[in-house]
Amino acid sequence: MATQTLDTKGLNCPMPIVKAKKAMKGLNAGETLEVLATDPGAVRDFEAFARATGNPLLDSKEEDGIFVFVLEKS
Repeated sequence: MATQTLDTKGLNCPMPIVKAKKAMKGLNAGETLEVLATDPGAVRDFEAFARATGNPLLDSKEEDGIFVFVLEKS
């Protein structure tokens, strides 16, 4: 289970990433952030975000039109 969950459903690019970046700042190393999104572009955005920040993308899946991402604070 994630340390924190961030609901960005209904928001379009770049807002899910902007909000995730802010939420990640409040986490300690090793803690995880689960992000819920409905923007299909978020899949590509979160993969790029993980590469750019060095925070591993532990999970990325789609459930009934909701994209779920789990990032770990490095």
